[in-house]
Amino acid sequence: MQAALRAIVQDAAIEQRFVDRPRRVVRLVVFLLTAAALLGPALGLVGVRLRTVRNPDVAIEWLLDAGLRICLIAVAAYFVVRMGTAAARRFEHEMSRGTGLDVLERTKRAQTLSRLIQKTLSAVVVSIAALMILRELRIDITPVLTGAGILGLAVGFGAQTLVRDILSGFFLILEDQVRVGDVAAINGQGGLVEAINLRTVVLRDEQGAVHVFPSGEIKTLANLSKDFSFYVINVAIAFDADPDIATRAMEEAAASLQQEPLYQPHILAPLEVYGVDAYDQGRLVLKARIKTVPLKQWLVGRELRKRVARRFTELGIHWPAGETTITLRTPPPDERL
Repeated sequence: MQAALRAIVQDAAIEQRFVDRPRRVVRLVVFLLTAAALLGPALGLVGVRLRTVRNPDVAIEWLLDAGLRICLIAVAAYFVVRMGTAAARRFEHEMSRGTGLDVLERTKRAQTLSRLIQKTLSAVVVSIAALMILRELRIDITPVLTGAGILGLAVGFGAQTLVRDILSGFFLILEDQVRVGDVAAINGQGGLVEAINLRTVVLRDEQGAVHVFPSGEIKTLANLSKDFSFYVINVAIAFDADPDIATRAMEEAAASLQQEPLYQPHILAPLEVYGVDAYDQGRLVLKARIKTVPLKQWLVGRELRKRVARRFTELGIHWPAGETTITLRTPPPDERL
């Protein structure tokens, strides 16, 4: 079992958590089981009788029969959960290898699926192990299974909202619409996706507030970091300024930014300047956008704005002056007194 866990994990950083800790748990269980089995005969050899147990032989027989099976069920369930967790972590690690833009996308999807697999596997294995242990304790599990069936039927009829949320969450994950780590706007609320469950999606906004959306209540979803991103910039210049000179200045600023080693890996394409996009209160509005890797559009966009402003100042391109309207009113003679 230890070799199997090591083969699955193959990562020294988390090997202690997924290999060494289960090994210590198994050793402890084996020690306790062996000690309990040998306690009665050992005490009998020295002439000590356990008063709390009427028939020590029956207790030892039960311990070596049903007790041993219960311990084996518990240990097996523990190992299945640990191996499933280790396999999910291995899957997440393998998907994160390599270089390029697709690595980030694979990592996000792997994290989402890994957490879902771990939670589902743990719930299923623990439920099955609990039923098997109850059976070994000679507790009739038929009422439990019957109750579970009736409860499932009641949930199917009465908890339609819950079923809808679970089905919507399943297709949300299956279609890869949003992943953990994405920046998205759900029902008009933007933020960072922190968790995706079958029933809910957890979003944290820039102020730190956590928003929980039931999957069935998601009407609109805008993923701002899927595959690639654009940073859109609107620059206003004076009405008498030359738009062509301003356009070249913006392109030069973007070219210098793209040559910067700190920002070059984040930029996927040169700046696209659309041209004059609007007339706004005596000024011209130039619109442009730059393509970046996901989640880096704001970092690139802020630096681009700074360089555009610096380049405009160097070329003498004037920014539009703000307009202030002042109305002077001469009061009537009666109000002057």
